[in-house]
Amino acid sequence: MTMHPSESPWAIQVAQVGRRPGQTQQVDTDMPAPSGIGDEYFGIPEGSEVHFQGRIESLAEGLLLTGTATAGVKGACARCLKNLDQDWPVQFSAYFPYEEEAEDSASGDVDIDADDDEGEDTYPLFANATIMDLEAPLRDYFVESLPAQPLCKPDCLGLCPECGFDMNDDPTHAHEKHDSRWSALEELKKQLEADGGGNNGAAGNDDAK
Repeated sequence: MTMHPSESPWAIQVAQVGRRPGQTQQVDTDMPAPSGIGDEYFGIPEGSEVHFQGRIESLAEGLLLTGTATAGVKGACARCLKNLDQDWPVQFSAYFPYEEEAEDSASGDVDIDADDDEGEDTYPLFANATIMDLEAPLRDYFVESLPAQPLCKPDCLGLCPECGFDMNDDPTHAHEKHDSRWSALEELKKQLEADGGGNNGAAGNDDAK
């Protein structure tokens, strides 16, 4: 069963500003996080709360959505494995053209000024330009903002490769280096010292006689 656009948890009604250039609409709402934002190591859990605050501007050819979306990211630091649980804001700027413009653009019949809406991602409007759905832009903007290697802090020192100690707790933590190439000589030295000690003891006994 196909969900009607108005039933989407990411739907915003825009009938009051659609096709009315110069009109604006403030947006301040909570919605669930879409799926596919990050992974089990670091990301935004599906269904967790996302808060969006911004505004919709009605232009001659479509609607422009700008604002900030904030969600909670969970995961682990890539260096020290410390749990990460923090708010993650991302700036929004998405363009929703009216259907006829989108169709003409797809067919190559419309020339778009390079200075108009440059750098903005484009998404479709639904139900005769009365519904704006934020599922796709939320996913796109959050995914793009997440780091490949999340850190608890920029200068995280990570874990000691020998014992797993958190180097952030004591940057001077270190282990005595032991060169295994000298182990055979060290064993021989210990053996000679042991043998020498025994001979000296025997010699001392002979002298006493």
